[in-house]
Amino acid sequence: MSAAERTQIVVGSLVMDIGIRVPQLVQPGGVVHGNHLQVACGGKGTNQACAIARMGGKPILIGIVGEDLFGHAMVTALEAEGVDTRGVLRRRGSASGCFVVATDPHGQNEIIVANGINGLLSAADVEQQAAVVSSAQAVLAQLEITFDAVEAALRIARSAHVMTVLNAAPTFRFRGALMSLADYVIVNEKEASEIAGSVVNNAESAARAATVLKNMGAQHVLVTLGGAGVWVDSDSWRGHVPSYAVPVVDTLGAGDTFAGTLTMRLCEGADVRTAAEYAVAAAAISVTRAGAQPGIPTRREVDVFIAGHRPMAESHVQPG
Repeated sequence: MSAAERTQIVVGSLVMDIGIRVPQLVQPGGVVHGNHLQVACGGKGTNQACAIARMGGKPILIGIVGEDLFGHAMVTALEAEGVDTRGVLRRRGSASGCFVVATDPHGQNEIIVANGINGLLSAADVEQQAAVVSSAQAVLAQLEITFDAVEAALRIARSAHVMTVLNAAPTFRFRGALMSLADYVIVNEKEASEIAGSVVNNAESAARAATVLKNMGAQHVLVTLGGAGVWVDSDSWRGHVPSYAVPVVDTLGAGDTFAGTLTMRLCEGADVRTAAEYAVAAAAISVTRAGAQPGIPTRREVDVFIAGHRPMAESHVQPG
């Protein structure tokens, strides 16, 4: 199989997003009246597979849904996006995952998670897909499914010399043993803070946290900084990749857009700095749109955006 024909495996969650625009996020015991109801496929696995597809890749999603209306709708929508769903299991007895997302006028989110059947994906389920995983260009995983399923996918990929990318989110499922199985680790400010044990809120603090993560076994670390871009700590390059000044509508899914786009560019042979620059631009576009998966741009949209925009100033951090 040629490099152009090889696939990108995403091991992760499938979740139906129910989004509501609200004037402000609700306080405990309070009620707000929202509008602009939007129902769309979501979950980190779904979003990242969709990002790879829109960048021109050939993603195969490994995950699980219930035998219910949401499960059927998500699989159908993924196939329409060009995502191969051969690895998506369908089981009775538990509901498909669902998120209820409230978004305020500043693009900030409040999310209620019903992870549902995503919490039942097992290592054995992933191991049944070992031949598919072993023949891929890359495996991208996150932590909205079981630790055992993620570890199984990364171990199979590592034994087959397949590139591994870990988006270590959410951190309440994180276990340090995964670090040594990942070629690239992606975390946001909050996740980096929790894993490294120190506050991360700018490029300098991200650099310190990235060093901690590398000491835990990660080979290449990328700490995303929201509107400020991403800090990259790699063997080939260490530095800050700035983002773009854009109007923020909804930040939901920006991290998934970054992870999927980065993985695809790395599969194409881009160095980590170039891949991060492209992924930052894709994420910048995504926050200007409502919804997670609806906000993910196409390859052409990213190319046009980069041609017409200049990133903000780079932060220079002294090597520590």
